[in-house]
Amino acid sequence: MPVTEHPMQALALFLPDGAFEKVVEYIHHYKVHLTVSRQRKSVLGDYRHAAWHRNHRISVNGNLNKYEFLITLLHEIAHLLTFEQHRNKVEPHGKEWKQFYSRLLTDFVRLKIFPPDIEQALQRSILNPAATANGETELLLVLRKYNPVQKAGYMHVADVPEGSLFRMDNGRVFRKGPIRRKRYDCVEVATGLHYSFSAVMEVRVVEG
Repeated sequence: MPVTEHPMQALALFLPDGAFEKVVEYIHHYKVHLTVSRQRKSVLGDYRHAAWHRNHRISVNGNLNKYEFLITLLHEIAHLLTFEQHRNKVEPHGKEWKQFYSRLLTDFVRLKIFPPDIEQALQRSILNPAATANGETELLLVLRKYNPVQKAGYMHVADVPEGSLFRMDNGRVFRKGPIRRKRYDCVEVATGLHYSFSAVMEVRVVEG
């Protein structure tokens, strides 16, 4: 997996204004080896704990906008803090991780570096953090509005009117159905089979 090591000053380019110094405090204090990765579809970030005299290792996808990059980094730092205190004796996304992640989010929200809509969504995440990005649907939908490049002609599944048709990049066409928990039950037009779609997946609406 291609990755790039970034000196601390270069890291500032990936972060919102006002976040750099506090982030660097954590990286220096815990001797984090931070890499910025190319886009990965399965994960936004990754943490590996220190072992055999090696540093803690965190990677974050470099294609994320500055706010999503910071929040993903804080998610991984929360894993580091959990490991530092509990080692491998607790669940990866258990109550201990949630407590550390909530504290980190709270500290950075206090810096007033987030736009109001992101800050509002983060307040709800602080109360009950989700283990994965897909679990933070409302937050992700707000964050994606700040992507510097928007894909023309695409919209999130959450924004497609129920009953409307949408097309994936591979050409398959689906009819959007109701939401089931946090995912949408959609029917493939060609086969009649049901598929579950994430609210944040980007698709093209089929006109008419």
